[in-house]
Amino acid sequence: MALRSNLLIGLQQKVKSWEVAQAEAARRLGVTQLQLNDLLRSKIDKFSLDMLIDLATHAEISVLAAGDPHHDFSAD
Repeated sequence: MALRSNLLIGLQQKVKSWEVAQAEAARRLGVTQLQLNDLLRSKIDKFSLDMLIDLATHAEISVLAAGDPHHDFSAD
């Protein structure tokens, strides 16, 4: 669960750092706007670990860094 939480937080930070509309952020991640909204609202139960890893890959987030709860993903 910790890795899922860290990935979710990392994805939220990364999306916010892009400073783009939700439609563009969803396109970059390869998800619908509804899925992006769920991610941004921390609805972790809607995301499997596999899906979060896929989203992290789209966002160019290192899954290894996601194991560090103090990593600042917006700087990646």
